[in-house]
Amino acid sequence: MTEVVKSTQLREIVAALKSGKIVAFATDTVFGIGVIYSDYSAVKKMKAAKGRDEKKPFPLMVADASQMHEVAFLTPREEKIIKAFTPGPLTLVLRKKDVISDEFTNGFATIAIRIPDDEFVLTLLREVGPMYVTSANISGEESANTTEEVLQQLNGRIDMVVEGQAKSHKASTIIDCTGQQIKLLRQGEIAIENINSVINC
Repeated sequence: MTEVVKSTQLREIVAALKSGKIVAFATDTVFGIGVIYSDYSAVKKMKAAKGRDEKKPFPLMVADASQMHEVAFLTPREEKIIKAFTPGPLTLVLRKKDVISDEFTNGFATIAIRIPDDEFVLTLLREVGPMYVTSANISGEESANTTEEVLQQLNGRIDMVVEGQAKSHKASTIIDCTGQQIKLLRQGEIAIENINSVINC
């Protein structure tokens, strides 16, 4: 059975993450599940919990631009985008640094990264460092937005769920920043036109 806790139980939640547990929590988009980014066995457990394709890497959440710099390469263009749209529902695909082993990204030289606009999640990220976070659902099923919806799909598959309510039913916009031009991979709440406007300003 999955343990249900409150956000006030921060010490217990942090300890669970640091010991390699899978924890679900509400974000500024949908409900997510996460593990610390340095624990490969936890990443494999999270793929199994979701029934996710083994070859499909997870996106990373970080607390701020400083943590993003630690794990990925940023140009002035990306720094401008981060300043304008984060924290928020925007995921950037960036070239990763060697601090992230290739096994975590299934051999890809890139990593998808987001800074969430949720104070509780940001607190977790400051406490445990970057986390691999993905939507709290079985792969191919509807994304969860409440504690109850998470348990309907993942009870017994994950270790802990923090009671809460996701702020949006819409996933983040994803942009590929690895080329000369920004490429839209998924349209979310932030329009690509607004991103290009900031870049060209």
